[in-house]
Amino acid sequence: MTLAQRTSYYEADARARIDGLLDAGSFREFLGPAQRAISPHLAQLDQPAAFDDGIVVGEGHLHGKHVLVAAQQGEFMGGGVGEVHGAKLTGLLRRAADTHPDGVLLLLDTGGVRLHEANAGLIAISEIMRATLGARAAGVPVVALIGSGNGAFGGMGIVARCCSTVIMSEEGRLSLSGPEVIETVRGVEEFDSRDRALVWRVTGGKHRYLIDQAQVLVPDAISAFAEAASDALQPDTASADPDAALAALQARHAALKARAQAWGDCNDGLQIWARQGIADPERLALLETDAFLAATAHRSLP
Repeated sequence: MTLAQRTSYYEADARARIDGLLDAGSFREFLGPAQRAISPHLAQLDQPAAFDDGIVVGEGHLHGKHVLVAAQQGEFMGGGVGEVHGAKLTGLLRRAADTHPDGVLLLLDTGGVRLHEANAGLIAISEIMRATLGARAAGVPVVALIGSGNGAFGGMGIVARCCSTVIMSEEGRLSLSGPEVIETVRGVEEFDSRDRALVWRVTGGKHRYLIDQAQVLVPDAISAFAEAASDALQPDTASADPDAALAALQARHAALKARAQAWGDCNDGLQIWARQGIADPERLALLETDAFLAATAHRSLP
């Protein structure tokens, strides 16, 4: 067994994830720490800076396929998106639209917009969304990988759902508003952020997979993410055809409306899983990934 096969994706940092995912020695970084492309705002607020501004971007090969890759540094300001962080990601996606690699991998580890750079961060999110859709319109698949401590929240949660494929592990989380934000705004009766089991039943990888907001669920291993990402690198022909892209969008909207009608009164993932026809939904949280996938293979979706 190789080191990558033994390595937890959740416990690795951004550079370790890239090293484990890509073919050995193939990664070439753009705007690395030596070039010191740092936030122009943090020093003014007496905040520490990072020489890569919390994101690693570059190119390499995954199972021989040429990919562009971005990995957020979750330990720096929670992976928050600021002006330079966002510009690096936007530039990478625009490069993909121009150069047509086999795909783009987004290794997300973020709580959303960096509050210290709120306006610049919000603008960056809109630019990242546009660039993501631009890459897909050029036929380049954009794959989101979510299995980190911060997950993918806020604006980057929206970006994830703009991608061709979302790959998650059980440990990953995906949502717009975080549990603490919901509790602060709506009260603990709406969402108890201290109930960690509830948090994962609502935002975790298993639930997102069951309701088709993540297309692939993998174990917490870098090798598993690499294999799934390689499989997802298929030309995004539907997005490159305007008529097909519109039809797919309309079908997706219809599916979301049907699911909101079917599950809108549920306040826990367990209730949704039961309505999907899954036997003994309470046991799902304890199952390993392979057993979980087998137990939920015949779930129903509106």
